[in-house]
Amino acid sequence: MMKLTILAAAMASAAAFAPAPMAKTTSAVNAFESELGAQAPIGFFDPLGMLDEAGQGRFDRLRYVEIKHGRICQLAFLGQVVTRGGLHLPGDIDYSGDAFDSFPNGVAALIGPDSIPTAGFVQIVAFIGALECAFMRDVPGTGNEHVGDFRNGYIDFGWDDFDEETKLSKRAIELNNGRAAMMGILGLMVHEEIIPLGYDPDLPIIGHLA
Repeated sequence: MMKLTILAAAMASAAAFAPAPMAKTTSAVNAFESELGAQAPIGFFDPLGMLDEAGQGRFDRLRYVEIKHGRICQLAFLGQVVTRGGLHLPGDIDYSGDAFDSFPNGVAALIGPDSIPTAGFVQIVAFIGALECAFMRDVPGTGNEHVGDFRNGYIDFGWDDFDEETKLSKRAIELNNGRAAMMGILGLMVHEEIIPLGYDPDLPIIGHLA
């Protein structure tokens, strides 16, 4: 199942680089070509036509999903780098004395014969669910400035001290980093899953994920 999921994700990513259909209308381009994220050298890029005849509500929903996925993938990629660099939480993951660093890295830590205990996996899912329901959402009427602004009136970190140009720059940086992280974590997952299929251990990156 995991291999099929990764294959589907890889195919979807490849489709993102397919040429845009010639019949696409220009209304969406005209409406959104100046939106944050339509940056040089590509500019407005919608090869699948997801914004054809779309309104602002549709665009905001897609941008919301893009930002959230980008943030998740940045954390996931960082987790890969940290754990594969040999850094793990100290102590044991359960009362049986299984240390955190005794489990494999990457997808194998969640799925497979050497994965973490089921109770640990359930705790991770429950924690993510709590964040999704209670914190990682836009609460109306709390002064949030844009799609993906989850401050909700109680967290700032100095954002209000920035001028508008700096805010736009930081939001653009987050978008680009999130897009890169989505491709990066997908690449790591695919590479990890093709190891059992046979590979050259001398290949860069792929040969060092075992």
